[in-house]
Amino acid sequence: MSNIRTITIEERERQQDCSRRVRDWYAARFPDSVPLACVRTYGCQQNVADSERLKGMLAGMGFGFTEKAEAADLILFNTCAVREHAEDRVFGNVGALKNLKRRRPSLVVGLCGCMVQQEHVTEKLRKSYPFVDLVFGTHVLHRLPELLERVVRGNGRVFERPVEDGVIAEGLPVRRDGGFKAFLPIMYGCNNFCTYCVVPYVRGRERSRDPGLIVEEARGLIAEGVRDITLLGQNVNSYGRGEAHGVDFPTLLRRINALEGDFLIRFMTSHPKDATPALFETIAECEKVSRHFHLPFQSGSSRVLRRMNRGYTREQYLGLIETARRLVPDIAFTSDVIVGFPGETRGDFEQTLDLIRQVEFVSLYTFLFSPRRGTPAATMEDPVPAQEKAAWFQEMTALQETIAAQRLAGMVGQRRRALIESEDDGYLEARLPENIVIRTQGDASAVGHYATVEITGARSWILSGRLVTIEA
Repeated sequence: MSNIRTITIEERERQQDCSRRVRDWYAARFPDSVPLACVRTYGCQQNVADSERLKGMLAGMGFGFTEKAEAADLILFNTCAVREHAEDRVFGNVGALKNLKRRRPSLVVGLCGCMVQQEHVTEKLRKSYPFVDLVFGTHVLHRLPELLERVVRGNGRVFERPVEDGVIAEGLPVRRDGGFKAFLPIMYGCNNFCTYCVVPYVRGRERSRDPGLIVEEARGLIAEGVRDITLLGQNVNSYGRGEAHGVDFPTLLRRINALEGDFLIRFMTSHPKDATPALFETIAECEKVSRHFHLPFQSGSSRVLRRMNRGYTREQYLGLIETARRLVPDIAFTSDVIVGFPGETRGDFEQTLDLIRQVEFVSLYTFLFSPRRGTPAATMEDPVPAQEKAAWFQEMTALQETIAAQRLAGMVGQRRRALIESEDDGYLEARLPENIVIRTQGDASAVGHYATVEITGARSWILSGRLVTIEA
């Protein structure tokens, strides 16, 4: 049985009371204007989904929204801890607010999310960034109204970073960034403890949402006109494990697929050790589930995979690809790969290149190894010079660009159904179910609609095309 804690009705009502008091405080202080919040999001889709809930709560507190820090009454950074570069960007951007805070003492500066769930980051903010008013970790996002009330009522700086695994907070308001695309979290946390990854330490252990609530949320999104739903979790393949309801990820996909409406189901991210033939069979049998599968392999060397604690071998990964392509012939794979993991040799790296050649990914998200404080990999011996790793990285990206260009060139002449996502200066960007972008001329009125597009050209990462028909 699960011991996951879901916030109670009483907790939710307490936060709503705090929300009303914050709204009243700002209304009394600024009677002739609406307070503005600037929410900046770093990192993955889960952080984007979290920010949509933060914005929903802020809207309930009477805030409007702005992209300009200079115009904001509250600036909130929702942070990422996966790579060092992301943390450096946050510290740099927060530091740039020092003079703004000096000129406008009433400005509230806050940080939340994965980065601040780490003790050393919280202490750095406490000691070196005295103008930061509010710091709270991943497990208490639902308590934003309470925490902000403490700040605005003059209770000093607020730091809230509990170390427990967190809760599932249902019923939070959501202010979505897109009208026809939506992120739908189905679970939180991770149990895998890859040796390079900080996520289990900052997101806590796996916690799956109730399947009935997920399906109802999907139904509501479809009724609102959403055409593209992405199910989110650190490892969606382990959804429902250990829960009394007995609903696993393939079953959840089938239940959402059975809902009425014209929409596409995507999901992120899958772990290879938990991908099963039942999942691939579900994709094959569910017409609304995207044929795009993001399946991170991280390294083509079984030796490096063991050091990473990934839980599968090179051969097992390639076996999954073979099974998937047998069951879903039109499936398209993307993946993540790390170059320069501690102890990786040239021979290990060449196995990665060979795996890329065999699978022929549509695209790769490529990373140079970035040590994360508190993870086992951060203390592993790492004799390969950074310059050599950088050369490997360039070699790998050049190979992937060649493979992608060949794959995309083979699509020229096809007519495909795609969702029109955006318009810029007379050009539309449409996305295929395989997560490939097509650029075509057209009017902004087509945005949010499905269309048939004839593919007329290809580069290594994008297609060009001609609009044939636009669906109502």
